[in-house]
Amino acid sequence: MGVYKRGSSKYWYIQFQFNNKTYVRSSKTTEKSVAKQIEREWRRKLHAEAELGVQERIKLVDALDQYVDSKTGIASHQNIQYRANRLADHFGPGKYLDELTYADLESLQRHERNIGIGGHTINHLFTILRGTRKHAARNGYAVPNVEFPSVVIPKRPLRWLSLKEEAELLGELDPARTSKGVSMDIRNQTLVRRDMQDNYDLVILLLDTGARYSEIAKLRWSQVDLAELTINLWRPKVSNESILYLTERALAVLSRRARESNGRHVFECRKGNSRNYAPISIRKAFRRAGLQDCTIHTLRHTHASRLIQNGMSVYEVKEILGHADIKTTMRYAHLERRSVSARARDVIQRLSS
Repeated sequence: MGVYKRGSSKYWYIQFQFNNKTYVRSSKTTEKSVAKQIEREWRRKLHAEAELGVQERIKLVDALDQYVDSKTGIASHQNIQYRANRLADHFGPGKYLDELTYADLESLQRHERNIGIGGHTINHLFTILRGTRKHAARNGYAVPNVEFPSVVIPKRPLRWLSLKEEAELLGELDPARTSKGVSMDIRNQTLVRRDMQDNYDLVILLLDTGARYSEIAKLRWSQVDLAELTINLWRPKVSNESILYLTERALAVLSRRARESNGRHVFECRKGNSRNYAPISIRKAFRRAGLQDCTIHTLRHTHASRLIQNGMSVYEVKEILGHADIKTTMRYAHLERRSVSARARDVIQRLSS
């Protein structure tokens, strides 16, 4: 029978026969095309069980844990852990990996879109699930033969902050501001204020260095030379090294933190390790400042755009940002061309005046 509507239900139902047995269930979707995809996946699963035998099953949360463990020691391990935790929270403890369906993935994508998560981050979540499936299959577990939904990522103009927008963002991050989220309990108030100070300081360093979030979040004091006013960055994402000079306000931030720190890292989580990937408070500050179209990566764009707009070439900016390939830096080339055009106008104007 395939997929069909039943009574007054808004969902499509699936019904078919396999090995003289009738299978029927709701697809839990109002999209006929999705219901057909679920039917195909269900048929493939039954066929695999019949032909190859039933493999050992594993809970999705356990499969995620094993995948994360397999990535221990790589530069992006904490990011993988953060995203795996989000997936575990979304799907819950009871779901088996081999039960994962196209409809589940569609539901995940809708949920993330509804809470303001962009396409790139959703793709990262799907990448974690693909890696988890592949790792589990290598270890002999039953895995889903599931296709992943396409993620539409609209092309947008390059976004950077004006000086006014920067001031508004920093105002929303200012640890001295009144926060409704600060508990009256003294201990909690101290912890929340410390987190607010961390977010403020982190954004200042991102704006003034152009570094990636992970590079500053994991920055060690051994990489900072306050006497020489430099940060020595090893960039694991592209396997290169950069020496960045500190602005006055970046120096002020690091000097204050150095006086208050007893640890190895400039930013530490509450357990004393390097800061985890914790962007939520900064995202909320963007929204409070009316900058809904901005992300943490906008801070890096802001740094690069300001350099280009003030006369630096894309090749010079490539070195500052630590790009491995000039093609990545070329997204800022139109700003350089505009700057060159303005300087050309000024030359002609001086000659003709």
